[in-house]
Amino acid sequence: MKHQIKKVIAAHDLSGLGRCSLSAVMPILSVMGIQAVALPTAILSTQTDGYEDFTFHDMTQGIESYFNHLISQTDSFDAFYSGFLGSAEQIEKICYMTERVKDKMTVLVDPVMGDGGEYYSTYNEEMSRGMRRLIKNAHIIVPNITEAAFLLSEETKKEYSEEDVKGYVKRLSAITGGTVVITGIKGKGSVSCAFSSDGGITVGFQENHTLDCHYPGTGDIFASVMLGNILQGGNLSSAVKRSAEFVKEVMEYSSQFDYPKREGVLLEAKLSKLMNF
Repeated sequence: MKHQIKKVIAAHDLSGLGRCSLSAVMPILSVMGIQAVALPTAILSTQTDGYEDFTFHDMTQGIESYFNHLISQTDSFDAFYSGFLGSAEQIEKICYMTERVKDKMTVLVDPVMGDGGEYYSTYNEEMSRGMRRLIKNAHIIVPNITEAAFLLSEETKKEYSEEDVKGYVKRLSAITGGTVVITGIKGKGSVSCAFSSDGGITVGFQENHTLDCHYPGTGDIFASVMLGNILQGGNLSSAVKRSAEFVKEVMEYSSQFDYPKREGVLLEAKLSKLMNF
């Protein structure tokens, strides 16, 4: 019996400069032996973190017919992976798409709403309300700690206790009925992920030492490696561990070079590390 190549519909933006969204998602999944089929949500000249006056072309018009044609061509998609969405209308269209496919494929939603206690410059409260509806169609959600607070309509904090995080995981699990992974939980000299696939009854933590630098796009890298590992048959705990370790490794490597951090990590040099996952 011949093996089948896994296929993922990747609903993300495409940024010309900056290693994030489709620029990270497609090479990561590809090197892990998974075909990433792009569903572009927006086209930007640069990613938004650290850049000003970037061009932004919303791809909402036509996105539904684009999607309909994709799924009319094959019924062998294994996952729908949603990332950056450019408008409230677009979120509603992605809600429609995930509603149609959630019984046939794994739906992973990375909310991409904000970080550091604030919304991204392209985000607003109307979009946040739409995202709260979208995650109800997801089997897996991967918010950072700021996004977890937004999804629960909570005020963001500078520090989160373990009980805060466990409470967020349990409440988000009750909303989605699926797997919850919260990233970017900062401690003293460390950054952690919290995860659960049993409704928050059991919450695991993956802790890594943090570096004194920030690179945009690491959330996209984490979620992509995690999804790839799960589609390859890995369990949640191993998928989270490998994703966190890969992000740490590529950040440590990138920190040795003198270049604008807003361009993201030097992903290209480390992609081969994912081949043996």
